[in-house]
Amino acid sequence: MPHTVVVGGGLAGISAALACADAGAKVTLLEKRGRLGGLTWSFTHGGLTMDNGQHVFLRCCSAYLDFLDRIGSAGDVYLQPRLDLPVLKARPGGAPQRATLRRDALPAPWHLARSLATFRFVPLAQRARLALAAAPLARLDLDDPELDQQNFEEWLVKHCQGPEALSALWDLICLPTLNLPARQASLAMAAKVFQTGLLTDAAAADIGWSRLPLGALHGERAERALKKAGATVQLGVAAEKVLQSPRGGFLVSAGGQSIDADAVVVALPHNVVEGVLPEGALPKGTRPSQLGSSPIVNVHVHFDRTVTDLPLAATIGSPAQWIFDRTASSGAGRGQYLAVSVSAAGELAGARPDYLGELMAAELRRLFPPAENAKVLATFVTREHQATFSAVPGSAAHRAPQRSAFPGLAIAGAWTSTGWPPTMESAVRSGILAARAALAGAGQRERLPRLPQAGKPSQLQEVK
Repeated sequence: MPHTVVVGGGLAGISAALACADAGAKVTLLEKRGRLGGLTWSFTHGGLTMDNGQHVFLRCCSAYLDFLDRIGSAGDVYLQPRLDLPVLKARPGGAPQRATLRRDALPAPWHLARSLATFRFVPLAQRARLALAAAPLARLDLDDPELDQQNFEEWLVKHCQGPEALSALWDLICLPTLNLPARQASLAMAAKVFQTGLLTDAAAADIGWSRLPLGALHGERAERALKKAGATVQLGVAAEKVLQSPRGGFLVSAGGQSIDADAVVVALPHNVVEGVLPEGALPKGTRPSQLGSSPIVNVHVHFDRTVTDLPLAATIGSPAQWIFDRTASSGAGRGQYLAVSVSAAGELAGARPDYLGELMAAELRRLFPPAENAKVLATFVTREHQATFSAVPGSAAHRAPQRSAFPGLAIAGAWTSTGWPPTMESAVRSGILAARAALAGAGQRERLPRLPQAGKPSQLQEVK
């Protein structure tokens, strides 16, 4: 069986390494950090265990669900039995307004009809025109390369969508899934989100999240699963270069050593991968470094008392875009710890931590009246400046295929050409596809990895 070296220990690299090990290959995984998990990690601050960012998934994320099951974490996430998303809007001098996006027991696309018909943040006349965009959006051919040349907001305006519908509904979905607003996003990626998540399968958009800190859910469990599968995990070892070996196969330069490999999967961020790959590995004109980046900021606010009973909420017209109650997973001994996630953070990504803490604490007080009299025990800010690539029109040209120009060398990452936006699902899918390409290129013909056809929601427990 081929010796496969996997460069990078994020979700893409972990998935590739597990897929190769399960296929019988000898696997060595190299990760420059002292942990696995990539952009999903945790740390301790002020007695709380915090995640660097808030990562949710949907029921349609079949590869990610299968990944959780594979590493033994399926029982430690919660998946809504039916989509139920509270949406809040603060009002000056008054109680905040609230609406809920909730699906009914009807087939798609009718499962959201009642929620949308009563969605108060979009004026009635604009609600009546939502179908004028949703119906043609559902019919778009996701394989049409022309979609990636178009802007999503411009397409929506041509299909009779007004400003309130754009900001209160279309962006409500775009921002957390694409890490871009509709005015910047590629129509191709937006169409994928809405078709897969909302327009073809009624259950697809049920929301799930971790009951544990992400470092435990992903990194720690994955390291145990890899070692149990016989893989060698080298932490604190950065790969500098992958070269073709004169004896056949590849040489991986890493941490002062040169590792012989029959197959290699390079699972690195788009902004650094070109420096590690051998020249000529990427298709002509494909430059991952040109994908750009979109930042995410998380502001962690610890109150001295409970201020809301909502496990999560989205907002309209507030910089506190999405709010998550992470009290239980953090180990907070008192009060309530809320994490505020800001996608496509723009200027907020460079703002001072004290300003961000004060801003989000004030927003939480506007959105949750019980917080008015609550004391803020602490605030903390985490930022991912390179959180995702920027899925703007034209970005598809720089999303590399998993199969490189050299047989046995494959590329993985949420940024690669998976057909999905830059999500955990895309990362896991890329790892499986890259493992298959690497092993096949090294001559393996049997037990090649396959993408799962469905997730395993029956194994996911409900909140008690």
